Amino acid sequence: MNREAIYTALFAKVAASAAFVTASRRLRHWSDVGPAEQPALFMIQKSETAQRTKGLPPKWTFSVELFIYVHAPDDLSPPASSLNPLIDAIEAALAPTIPADNQTLGGLVDHAWIAGKIETDEGALGGQGVAIIPLNILVPS
Repeated sequence: MNREAIYTALFAKVAASAAFVTASRRLRHWSDVGPAEQPALFMIQKSETAQRTKGLPPKWTFSVELFIYVHAPDDLSPPASSLNPLIDAIEAALAPTIPADNQTLGGLVDHAWIAGKIETDEGALGGQGVAIIPLNILVPS
């Protein structure tokens, strides 16, 4: 297993999914990312979990979070109008490859997918919209 190759492939796939002005694996708070730097994408590694079965190598699941920041173009537009297409683009980028039923990141992993609840905040922050997308990566043993 090559962790860095896996995280690099995942980041390249999601960063290429839409026209992000800023994309980084180093998280910045939305208050430090100006409107001219948005839409922005940040990826962080959350955890790695090993499951062991006696006599077999461990199966690893990596947890990642994507942070998307958008700023509404004016005072009348909801940030969600800019945020929703970006979430759709990431979902499409992580769709399983054909003919496989899994997104393998070019054969590096068994599957990478959106895993769980996508947290969004739009409106309460004024013109700032934020989405946090949880991902899981199943690494072959």
